[in-house]
Amino acid sequence: MILIKAAGGIVSNETNKYLFIFRNGKWDLPKGKIEKGENSRVAAIREVQEECGIKIKSSKDKVCNTYHVYEINGDMVIKKTAWYWMGANKQKKLVPQLEEGITDARWLSAGDLMLVRQNTYPLIKDLINVIK
Repeated sequence: MILIKAAGGIVSNETNKYLFIFRNGKWDLPKGKIEKGENSRVAAIREVQEECGIKIKSSKDKVCNTYHVYEINGDMVIKKTAWYWMGANKQKKLVPQLEEGITDARWLSAGDLMLVRQNTYPLIKDLINVIK
């Protein structure tokens, strides 16, 4: 069994829209692996900034930890992801990190989240239920 530690963010802007990415054919939230020497909050901010080309202005409370199980080369992997509330105001343009398979990044209002729910992972559906 392999444990991978990751971190990501539920990011809102000044117009109360939320940041989503489109990666590998599904809507997702920005996240990535924690690098050696990083804590989860620092990693979450770094990953969101890298994946979307934005600057995080504030990192707030931790939302939760999630666990995702999958297989790589016959080995079972558990990915533990720490999620944080974040704020990113006055962002001119989102720049999806193409080398990570991200082809789109968008700000969506809470009313537009049906678009995400129709084509995302079950874990992400659970996470977006905390968006008001």
